[in-house]
Amino acid sequence: MATGVTERDRAKADRHRSLLRAAARLFAERGFAGVSLEELGAAVGVSGPAVYRHFANKQALLAEILIGVSERLLAGGRSVMHDAAPEHRLAALVDFHVDFALADSDVIRVQDRDLASLTPRDRETVRALQRDYVEVWTEALAPRHPRRSHDELRVRAHAALGLINSTPHTVRTARGTTDAEGLHGILRGMALAALAD
Repeated sequence: MATGVTERDRAKADRHRSLLRAAARLFAERGFAGVSLEELGAAVGVSGPAVYRHFANKQALLAEILIGVSERLLAGGRSVMHDAAPEHRLAALVDFHVDFALADSDVIRVQDRDLASLTPRDRETVRALQRDYVEVWTEALAPRHPRRSHDELRVRAHAALGLINSTPHTVRTARGTTDAEGLHGILRGMALAALAD
């Protein structure tokens, strides 16, 4: 007997994704502690208790947001390194991360403010994934700066990511005066200039 994805399965997956998006937006606006399960449910048209069909608790929802984005960044960074020619890897990584930062600025704000609200185990998972992502950047930087130490290249990678991750503030300041393409160009240019020094 063949088993396929049912309409109910699709609806549940859609609701799960909607809850993640709504939680990222609400946590970014008010902080993890400032949002109730009832408010999360209401944001996607369900009751607070219905959220438990998708997540064990609010902390598990936060973990899925932050671990999920860290896994996505690492996988994407590794894909860039695999697909791009060596001389284009750094620029491709910058483009990849700027695209993420412009699309997911809410998640950056949640990470900045609410990482400490994860369980110690989930927090270490996020940090380990992020360390691996920084190593991808360090690998891309090494051919450009052959005389610099691995530690210095790591510092440069962190600094560039910090610049790009300033996007939540940039987007709010520039809203209505600079389009997304313009912001992408500004952030890309600044990051590449910082990394070229």
